[in-house]
Amino acid sequence: MTVRGLENFFKLRAFTQVFTFGPTFRAENSQSRRHLAEFYMVEAEISFIESLQDLMKVMEGLFKSATLTVLSNCPEDVELCHKFIAPGLKDRLEHMLKNNFLIISYTEAVEILKQASQNFTFTPEWGIDLHTEHEKYLVKHCGNIPVFVINYPLALKPFYMRDNEDGPQHTVAAVDLLVPGVGELFGGSLREERYRFLEQRLARLGLIEAYQWYLDLRQFGSVPHGGFGMGFERYLQCILGIDNIKDVIPFPRFTHSCLL
Repeated sequence: MTVRGLENFFKLRAFTQVFTFGPTFRAENSQSRRHLAEFYMVEAEISFIESLQDLMKVMEGLFKSATLTVLSNCPEDVELCHKFIAPGLKDRLEHMLKNNFLIISYTEAVEILKQASQNFTFTPEWGIDLHTEHEKYLVKHCGNIPVFVINYPLALKPFYMRDNEDGPQHTVAAVDLLVPGVGELFGGSLREERYRFLEQRLARLGLIEAYQWYLDLRQFGSVPHGGFGMGFERYLQCILGIDNIKDVIPFPRFTHSCLL
């Protein structure tokens, strides 16, 4: 959750749905085709939402409504990209818009990857985060329709994601939306609003002192809520067929490059 995500949480006290859009900054040393040091993100926080299914409806609705708006308002620009950069993408986009997005669990995703005939650079195992090669394979396996992967291991996700209380596996109510050509586009979760669960998890991580202020926000009760973030440049990559994220932003800033 970014600083803006926390700001959204505070706003939930007055508004049930809060959306923000603005720059986001990443500190990791990445030179990949889908990472920038500064990028733009749509972030949402929604109160009184108690299931991943409800959260995924908002995510799918945002993707489809935004895409339909772009296709209707900027047909010439989109057609130019599809003609010279990504032939056939228009049909693939229509295929995505016509069909309901698929849903699989993290556990199912790992089993699919283990049974794949493809040799991966990173061996898929339960408890290991999915890499870009895994994400792209899963989308192809699902017929090039966007696919939600839900219920990730607790150890892979931040402390604020809601505990599923599902025994030995111990997963959290997290969700990533994987799309053709890009991999992960959305990331979100239900938030842990239960004080006792938050306190216990922060204690296990040794973070009680650092995040006492976060606990205080829920000391006298909270509301069920969830949220997500969508990378804007990755979204443009998806609908325009641009392979490198540095080509969808006027001034790409990444490690060792901070041109104005």
